[in-house]
Order: sequence, then structure tokens, then C-alpha cells
Amino acid sequence: MSRICKDGFDKECIKEQREFYGIAYTQNILSGRWKYVILWYLKTKERRYSEIKAFLWDISQGSLTKQLRELETDGLINRKVFPEVPPRVEYSLTSKGEELIPIIDLMEKFGKKFGEQAD
Repeated sequence: MSRICKDGFDKECIKEQREFYGIAYTQNILSGRWKYVILWYLKTKERRYSEIKAFLWDISQGSLTKQLRELETDGLINRKVFPEVPPRVEYSLTSKGEELIPIIDLMEKFGKKFGEQAD
């Protein structure tokens, strides 16, 4: 199994588990309860922090901030701060983040097809 540290994957693990690494990497950058939904919500246009918070009404401010920071650190979203008072911040997908949208769309399609059967 892969060994993940704060800086990513152990180099030896990447070499030993090359066929598994792609899945583990993707899972690692998307780990977090809200990351899929945040990316899905950003897929059509940039959003302000307050819009994302309103959309994810039951997420705490701390959790949302953490998820957004991790998505930014992993290069999936851009954070643009406007020099205004009060400060305005907008989030948008990077090209790397846009590459994940087809996967998230497939997850949405799968959930719509099979999700109701679980009830």
C-alpha cells in the first residue's frame, strides 16, 4: 500500500507501486468530504467564498477554509484576492482542476443512476 506523508508519496512507494500510484494520487488530492462538491460547484464559473459557503450551508467556516486551501495547494483551484475593503476573494478551477471534471461528472451520473436504489 502507498505511504503518504505531509509532502506526498514516498518515492520508493511510487517506484514499487507504479500501477496503483495514479489511483492513490487522485484519491489523496480529493480526500476530504467536500472537495468533490466544491470542484463541481466551480465547474461553470468562478465563485466567491460567500457563495461557496451558502451552497455548502452545513460546512463550518474552518472546514471550508481548510478544503479550499488544500485544493489550492494541490493546484486544482485558483484563489484571486481583490484589493478592496472588505476584501473580495474569488475561486476558480485551474486547468488541472478542469481535468477532474469529467471524473466528477461520471460520479454524478453514477449516483443518479444507482443512488435511489440504496433507499
